[in-house]
Formats: sequence, C-alpha cells, structure tokens
Amino acid sequence: MIKPAASAPTILLKVRRLETSDVAAYRELRLESLKDHPEAFGSSWEYEADKPISWWSQRLETNAVFGGWVNRSPLVGLAGLRVQERVKDRHEGVLCGMYVRSEARGTGLAAALVQQVIEHARTVVEEIRLTVVASNVPARRLYSAAGFEEYGLERRALKIACEYYDNVLMALPLNSRFDPASGE
Repeated sequence: MIKPAASAPTILLKVRRLETSDVAAYRELRLESLKDHPEAFGSSWEYEADKPISWWSQRLETNAVFGGWVNRSPLVGLAGLRVQERVKDRHEGVLCGMYVRSEARGTGLAAALVQQVIEHARTVVEEIRLTVVASNVPARRLYSAAGFEEYGLERRALKIACEYYDNVLMALPLNSRFDPASGE
C-alpha cells in the first residue's frame, strides 16, 4: 500500500514597514544581530546598545526599515533602505541592516525582505548598493538571486579585535531616468 506523502506545513510570511510602535522589537533584533554577527555590520553592539529609545525611533522615521515575521512569530527579520542625503548621491539607496534570526532562515523570509526593499527603492532611487562580508556565501547568493551584481571588493573593510574582514560591493540598477522630485 502506498501512503500519500505528508505535505509540508504552510509557512506564512509577513513583511511590512516598521513603525515607531515597533521600536522595542526592532531594537532587540538589531542588537541581537550586532552581538551575534559583528562581522556582518559596520556598526557595533557597543555603539548602539546604550542609545536612547528616541534614537531608535528616529531611525525608523528617517529610513525605510522593513520587518518580517514567520507564521505567528515575533519579529525575526530586518532589512532597511537608507537614501543618501547629499544631493549628488540621492539617486542611490543602500540596502542595510539585513538580518534574519537563525530559526527563520530557509523560510523565504530573507528573499521577501530583499524584494520589499527593492519594491520600495523603485519609488525613491535609481540604484541600490550594498556591502556584504566576503565570507558570507549564503547572503551573496541571496543578493545575486535578487539581481544584484558584484562590482568590487573592499579589502580589510572591517576590523574586529585583530581580525580583518573583506566586503564585497554589490549593486542593482533600477530606474535609470527616475526623478525623485517629480515621482517619474
């Protein structure tokens, strides 16, 4: 007798822009990412841990930060888009702060977060850039699958204690004739 294969449980992903009401969960997950993976971020746990809640709220107000949930989980994923402030750089956005908790990896949440950043970026910039530590092969694959292309290597980009980490530079061109002032 042949038994039907058990179907895999359905995974429900939720991705949305974080609001100031999400600040406590955002702070907790961001600090976890900095503590557990210091080589993956330009900032550090030591720099951000003592910042007042108003600092965290301002980050959510001035940047597009997206959060992700799997099924009924608490916040388990983050990805942000920072638009450059200088006039000559405003056509570029930076995908930053990408992190997914280990228990949510392999669910598709990371790809969903990246896609949400790309969709938002199409409305405000012409290109998205990012840096990823060279040894993080899964992240490089994720970004490549989303259309990002490697264009350079910054050797010894980060130093943690006595160890150096190289960063791969990646970019995704979007709308070549986009004008943020006119929305076209």
